[in-house]
This record gives sequence, C-alpha cells and structure tokens, in this order.
Amino acid sequence: MAELLDPRNDFLFKRIFGSEENRDVLLAFLNRTFAEAGKPPLTEIILLNPYTDKDTPRDKQSILDIRARTAEGELINVEMQLFNKYDTEKRTMFYWSKLYSGQLQEGQSYKLLKKCVTINILNYSFLPNDQYHSVFHLREERSGIPLIDDIELHFLEQPKLDDRAVPVEHGGLVNWLLFLKGTHKFNWEVLTMNEPVLKKAMTTLEFLSQDAEARRLYEDRQKFLHDEASMIEGALAEGEARGEARGVLQGEQKKALEVALKLLALGVDISIIAEASGLSEAEIIALKKQG
Repeated sequence: MAELLDPRNDFLFKRIFGSEENRDVLLAFLNRTFAEAGKPPLTEIILLNPYTDKDTPRDKQSILDIRARTAEGELINVEMQLFNKYDTEKRTMFYWSKLYSGQLQEGQSYKLLKKCVTINILNYSFLPNDQYHSVFHLREERSGIPLIDDIELHFLEQPKLDDRAVPVEHGGLVNWLLFLKGTHKFNWEVLTMNEPVLKKAMTTLEFLSQDAEARRLYEDRQKFLHDEASMIEGALAEGEARGEARGVLQGEQKKALEVALKLLALGVDISIIAEASGLSEAEIIALKKQG
C-alpha cells in the first residue's frame, strides 16, 4: 500500500475538504471549530469555489483556499498554511478585507455586508500563547464591548497541539487536527469513534495516496511550497546579514568620529588624526568646521 500523503499540503487539503462530494466533511470540521468558540452549529454550507481540475499546482500563484457561504449568508474562508510566509496577521487581514468588501457591487448599501470568518490552519507557531486555537473579534479595549460582529479570525496552530495529545473520546476539534497533523493510522479508529465523518476524510486521503495522478500533482505542489519557503528564508537571512554588516559599519564609523573629535580637542595634527581614526583629512577638516 502506498505511503499516505500529507493532508496539510494545501492542494490535498482542498481535495479532501473543499470538494462537493465532501461538503459534509467540511461542515463537520467547521462545526467542531465553531463549537470551541461557543458558536451554534451550522446546518448547511454552500461551496463558493469547490475543487475542480483547474485547481492544480501548475498555477504557481494560486491560493488553494476554501470559501463557503452559510444559510444565513455569512462567508467563511479556510486556508491551510504549511510554511510560514511571515506577516501572517497582515496577510490574514488583507484576505479577510477582500472577502468582506467583495460582497458589494457598485452602488449597493453597506447594510448588505455579511459577517466574514477566516480560519487559518498553521503548521507553525504564530501567536505568543500556548493555546492551539485562538479567536479574534473587534472589541473595545477596556470594556470588551463589540464594535461589530462582522469580523472573526481563527488561528489553529498545529505545533501547539502536544505530540502526546490523545484522541478525544467524546469527539472534538483536537481529533480533526490530529488527523491533519499526521497521527499514526493505529489512532484512526479512536479518532473516528465519535467523529464518524472524519472516516470519510481518511478514506479520501487513502484513495488520493494511491492515485498516481494525485500523487504527481501533490509532489508538484509540495516542491513549489518547499522552494517558496526556501526563497523566503534565504531572503530573510540575506536581509539580516546586510543589517548586521550595516550595523558593524555604522558602529565603526561612530567610533572613528569619536576618536577624531577627541584628538581635535587635544589639538593633534590633522594628518595624525587621519592616521589614527581612519577618516580622510577632508572629513576631519569638515568635522573641525562643524565643531
């Protein structure tokens, strides 16, 4: 039997959770996520961008998110992020704002705007807390009163889910996250004991793992994601190196100026100051004039 693919790959995640035939899988996952936030369960969702054959890794600029609408008209966006692209909070707000503002056509009333919920499943730690599920709303700082309920941001940070965490027998979001994190198959039976719909997600993962075309597309996407992450890390490392080098140069320049000023105050000859500080005689003359 073929080795199981990683369901955290955004291409594979959308195949499992964002296809019409697995709409019940997405609904069950959303309800477990919302239950932890104290929200009532959804009864129905409509996929706005269901998986199609066009959702392939060949389009390197594609964002393989999942967008859905509830029966009440609220919009939900779910995105799997395997690698840290940095500026997560700004990126989240940017895509939330596009989802929110995109509801209106020109000339329509703001009253038509519906609540938008963003759910980011992160394969890296992001927030300075220990909880794996964090929820944000727009609230007044001191009293906590809500300004408006239209914004809701969820961050599910998988690294904060203890590796020793065991399936929750009464069901819950932890079971879904353990599946996504790649818990061993011998845990699957316990995971599905009180999460029957999770079995369908597992079956889909097993099927895709044995499908040659799905594996090829998965590997294409995995390579792109790794390359993208490497380029980001490389750019950050280069920027840090330049910053450190700039800091060293600035420190040396400051030290040279301090030496020159002290020697000028002592009436030392400009040529000697230039030799001692490393500054040019022109620089020292200019410094003397400024003093």
